[in-house]
Amino acid sequence: MKIKFTKMQAYGNDYVYMDAIHQSLPELNQLAKAVSDRHFGIGSDGMVLICPSHAYDFRMRIFNPDGSEAEMCGNALRSTAKFVYHHGLTTKRDLIIETAGGHQSVQLEVKDGSVVNIKANIGRPELRARKIPVNTELEIYHEQELRIPGRTYLASSLSWGNPHTVLLVKDVDTLDLEKDGPLVEHHENFPERTNVTFVQPVDQTHARIREWERGTGETMGCGTGCCSAVVVLNRMGLCGKSVDVEQPGGVLRVDWDEAGMVHMTGPSHVVYEGEYHYEA
Repeated sequence: MKIKFTKMQAYGNDYVYMDAIHQSLPELNQLAKAVSDRHFGIGSDGMVLICPSHAYDFRMRIFNPDGSEAEMCGNALRSTAKFVYHHGLTTKRDLIIETAGGHQSVQLEVKDGSVVNIKANIGRPELRARKIPVNTELEIYHEQELRIPGRTYLASSLSWGNPHTVLLVKDVDTLDLEKDGPLVEHHENFPERTNVTFVQPVDQTHARIREWERGTGETMGCGTGCCSAVVVLNRMGLCGKSVDVEQPGGVLRVDWDEAGMVHMTGPSHVVYEGEYHYEA
């Protein structure tokens, strides 16, 4: 069968998007594995489905490369909003999109009929250690020493429906990410594994990160990793609440407002569109 898809990229997050409202998609877990195969022509970080929602504008379902269903990705959320506007599924510029991790509001900036920037409110970070989850009796896992062979990091953890551990470093360019990323991901302190955000504070309005994505490896960009870094650095007094976060995929703007909501702003790019011939 032929399945229409759009490949979109937002700061390194490279997903395949499919309209699941106007076409029927088979065997979703197997389909996600197929389109996420990194040796395949349209390979990606995962598969995103645009689905109808009974309560909100749309529902987003996101699948990992191994076929398992994930809860939320901020960059995928922003690209989903661009997808529905450019494909004529909506004319609205203010959207509420449902995910397995909750619902988020998204604002589109449109110029000459095209979406040029996307601002997503991804909600409040969860800081309580028992909900992240972290293997500790501490109420908040914040500025804790985390030891791995050869290194001791200052670590903090939080969650957006998926856990992130933020590690403070002096220079992200000198990291041995291939070595330290897996050691932190599988550390005994994180019984369900964790995404790992290495952050270098630059000044009150600028930070740099590199991200080790659990189960995948280093990623060019991670929106929730950027947001996690700003929340942790702000709590440590190392940055303000409006910060440009530099990562290999580009600079993402993060704002933590007075209500405790975190917003990420940046563009998304269509890589190409086509049809996938899937043998169910």
